[in-house]
Amino acid sequence: MYLKKISLVNFKNLEAQSFDFQHKINCFVGDNGVGKTNILDAIYYLSFAKSYFNSVAIQNIRHGASFFMVEGDYIIEDRNEKIVCSLKKGQKKVLKRNGTIYEKFSEHIGQLPLVIISPADRDLVTDGSDTRRKFIDGVISQQDKKYLLDLLAYNKILSQRNALLKYFAANRTFDALNLSVYDEQLSEYGTRIYEVRKAFLEKFIPIFNEKYQIISNDKERVDLVYKSQLNEFSMKNLLEKSLEKDKILQYTTAGTHKDDLSFEIGEYPIKKFGSQGQQKSYLIALKFAQFEFIKQQSNLVPILLLDDIFDKLDESRVLQIINLVNNDEFGQIFITDTHSDRTENIVKQSNKPYKIFKL
Repeated sequence: MYLKKISLVNFKNLEAQSFDFQHKINCFVGDNGVGKTNILDAIYYLSFAKSYFNSVAIQNIRHGASFFMVEGDYIIEDRNEKIVCSLKKGQKKVLKRNGTIYEKFSEHIGQLPLVIISPADRDLVTDGSDTRRKFIDGVISQQDKKYLLDLLAYNKILSQRNALLKYFAANRTFDALNLSVYDEQLSEYGTRIYEVRKAFLEKFIPIFNEKYQIISNDKERVDLVYKSQLNEFSMKNLLEKSLEKDKILQYTTAGTHKDDLSFEIGEYPIKKFGSQGQQKSYLIALKFAQFEFIKQQSNLVPILLLDDIFDKLDESRVLQIINLVNNDEFGQIFITDTHSDRTENIVKQSNKPYKIFKL
């Protein structure tokens, strides 16, 4: 699978541009602010029908315009496939595959597997548990439709349970039977979500450790630890134990929506004890592991987007990343960089066909 061509109209700072791509390596070089990352985000849009960097869809329309459109031509198992995603102000986003409109965007997830590595990934280290849960869910959902549906159902029921708790507080009332309907459903979906996450991480963590050791040249030990209240209690017990607290706070305080990942270096949090280079290496290893996992689980090699990843890394780590990317297990790769000479030197070492776009 590879992206043969992309056409952009009014997407972020890009008024109207098209690019014809090489099936292996494509590089966008130029100063900050010219739109390199926006092109990668447009490619991401074609896989997920949303931006990697800005969750408010309307803000992806170019300033002064009334709509945007991203169109991609893919080759998948010798077939031509056209994906179009568009948004007009005041209307719903539209996603089409070969002219047919998707009723649900969730039906498209996993059809065009993709992994992005970006400076924005630092949020995984610095932000709260919600960001790390989204990472796990994003990896699993690309391959497991049932998991995605369970997740959507869980979040909907969670929202309804929270609304009911607020209603009880506002009206100084309580209906245990009404609440138990939501508790049963949350227990069912929450338990399934936990089991899938646990099984996923048992496979994922060894892949991650292997990638990190390659990137760091075996210099330091890291770990990835799954933190869940369900490690000790059933979902049903958690909801029972937290009921009085939930009534006071008017929201659900326990469950799989509180799961987290602990990023560790030498048994300490990497957020506090890891250097910038170590944190960046950790995140890159995490994404390479994501790539490997998706590839193992599907019949398609994901597209890989590398956004400004060579910054803040020492030469030995850059070399290890080049060696990883040089592996034949990778398919189409897109790279952004501010240094055209550095980019050309890096891609030349890959011995793969490449194309450089100077913006």
